[in-house]
Order: sequence, then structure tokens, then C-alpha cells
Amino acid sequence: MSDVESSLAEKFALVLPHLNERQRRLVVAAEARAVGRGGVSVASRASGLSRPTVYKGLAELDGEVFGPDRVRAPGGGRKKVADTDPRLLADLERLVDPATRGDPTSPLRWTTKSTRTLAEALAGMGHAVSHMRVGELLHELRYSLQANAKVIEGRQHPDRDAQFGYINTRVRAFLRRHDPVISVDCKKKELVGNYANAGQQWRPHGEPERVKVHDFKDKALGKAVPYGVYDLGRNHGWVEVGVDHETATFAVAAIRAWWYGDGIGAYPQAKRLLVTADAGGANSYRSRLWKKEMATLATGTGLAITVCHFPPGTSKWNRIEHRLFAAISTNWRGQPLTSHEVIINLIGATTNSSGLTVHAELDTHAYPKGTEVSSEEVDALAITRHKFHPEWNYTLQPSQRHR
Repeated sequence: MSDVESSLAEKFALVLPHLNERQRRLVVAAEARAVGRGGVSVASRASGLSRPTVYKGLAELDGEVFGPDRVRAPGGGRKKVADTDPRLLADLERLVDPATRGDPTSPLRWTTKSTRTLAEALAGMGHAVSHMRVGELLHELRYSLQANAKVIEGRQHPDRDAQFGYINTRVRAFLRRHDPVISVDCKKKELVGNYANAGQQWRPHGEPERVKVHDFKDKALGKAVPYGVYDLGRNHGWVEVGVDHETATFAVAAIRAWWYGDGIGAYPQAKRLLVTADAGGANSYRSRLWKKEMATLATGTGLAITVCHFPPGTSKWNRIEHRLFAAISTNWRGQPLTSHEVIINLIGATTNSSGLTVHAELDTHAYPKGTEVSSEEVDALAITRHKFHPEWNYTLQPSQRHR
């Protein structure tokens, strides 16, 4: 290797890695021209570029000056597959979304639409395309992987929005006067034991938490029934974890535990309490036992308890769902709920960026089903039904000795 070639090789080794394809051609061609006769061969060997590439660079030195970001001349480079195969995108869309594309006979109407399956189907239609390219084309067509979205609530009650407004008005009025407002509901019941729990957690690679294959109830460990109370004014949750049935008696016992364990200390001057609840479950607006137990709670606490139920089919709008239960599910994702103690600890450790705090405790009492309450017993309660939807909105007064 000559001294000139050696010097160029050192220079190219330092400079060329920082340049794009066109810039490398131009730099090497400029050096070849500077060398003179035999410069193309010398520059080619020193840079590693082929002689045709160096000649192309020499031609570009004498040609049009492009902007700094352009590598090839306009129209250069490999053509897009959609340009060389104009029917490809239309056929891909018909496969992905046959219902909206008017193709009820699509071969993929009833099968999974993975990129590999789509590529095979397109191949059968005469399109040569890889599954990787299919994924890129789907993104270009503004498709993305999406799960089902639970947004269809079924037939809506005509006063659905009006009830939302009614509840909102009551909540604001209570909070303005620093009176307690709670959102209540029962979270999904959980099997206690070494069972799979939805979600993922960080663990050493290849060492997933090993859990049982089948979710059969462990008779010794039983189940957990988390009933939550969410304090809207203080962003604080209280969860009673029961071991028996979800009944109205259990639901009110949880509210009672919250009041004497937390509420009475936070609201020592309170004379009234607002409870927002779903339309069904243990706190159903149709439940006579719920009203009787709430009346007993009003008498025991001396509070006038106003209850406002969300319309049927709208439980997801209850604040406790996304303010408390969602945070609990996030906190224990991927964690097997191996014991009641583990469940209590996981719930009690729940927090989020908005400052949520949660207290959890175990309720081992029995709450048998089948308790009957007559219409006459409900009629005898100190209950004031509101003018707007009295079945959803009512106030239970404490007995005379508390007034």
C-alpha cells in the first residue's frame, strides 16, 4: 500500500462512519479527483467502496446540488410495495375489516387476524408480502392492536343523565359544608390461594410465579369479599374484606366499620352523611334489607343518611370504581392472593399519584343469605323519599332519641 493510499485509509476510517451514503460517495470521489491519474482505484481500495460507486460520486460532484438531508436523487431507491402492487392495500383492508368493507365472504371473517395469517391470505390473492411488511402497512392505514371496549350500556333509562346531575348536585352541596360523602360498592370476589392473578410483575427472566393450573375453590381458604367505602372529600379508602356472603347486612357493617374507625374522627361535627351506591348488588335500591340496615345505622350514629343510587347499568360511573378499586387492582396485579393476610396487606399498601390512602381489615363474621324484610317493616322506617325518583333517592333519619 502506497503512502497516499495509507493516508487516505486513515482519513476515511475516521470520517466515513459519520456520513450518510451519498456523503461518503462525494468525499471519496473528491479525494480520488485530488489524487489524479489512478485516483479512483486508490480511493476505492482505501475506502472500501467499489469503483462504480466512486465513479458515481464523481458524476454527482459535477451534478445538481441536493439538500443536506437527501441521500438519493428524486425517485431513487426501492419502490414501496404499495406502489408496485396497487391492489395490496385495498385487499388488506378487506381482510382486516370485512364488515365495513362490504365483503361478507372474506376468508378471514371468522378467524384471528394475525400478521402471519394476513400475509398468507394475501399470498393466496397474488400478493407477495411478508408478515413484517403487513404490520407496517397496517400502521400506515392507522390500524392498531386493540382490546374490546366495554362502553355499550344497553337500553338507557330516560332519566339517566338527570339522575347523574341530581347526584352531582347533592355531592357538591355536602362537600361545600364539609359533610362526609362516600361511594360504596363490593369489589369482585376473589379466590384465596395460589391462583393466577391478572397482570404482570417484574421477576428474574424465566422465573414466573408458579400457580395452580385450575381455579377450584380451596375449601380451607375460601374466598375474599372486599366491600369498599371511598371518602370523596379526603381521597381515602376503607375496605372490609369479608369471608362469607355479600349481603346488605355485610355492606352496612362495612360502612359502620368505616364510620367508627375513620369517619367519626374526620367529621366530628357531622350530622348527615351522603352515600352514593349502585342500583344492584348488596346495596340495591330494591333491597328492603339494605334500607332496614341503613335505618339502623342512622339510629346508631345519629346521622341523617341520604342515599342516592346510580341508574341501572351505570355502575362504572360510581367514583369508587376508578378512584379505589382500579388502584387496588393495579397494586396487586400478578400477585397470587395466597391468604387473607396477603389480601389485607396488598389493599392496605395501595396508593397512587393523587395521594390515595387505603385502610383494610378482615371481617370474619357470618352473613347468611335469605333474611326477609316485609313491606310493612320498610313502611315503618323513618325514611323520607325525595320527589325526584324516590326509589333511587331517599334519606333515612335517626330515631327520635338522636334528634
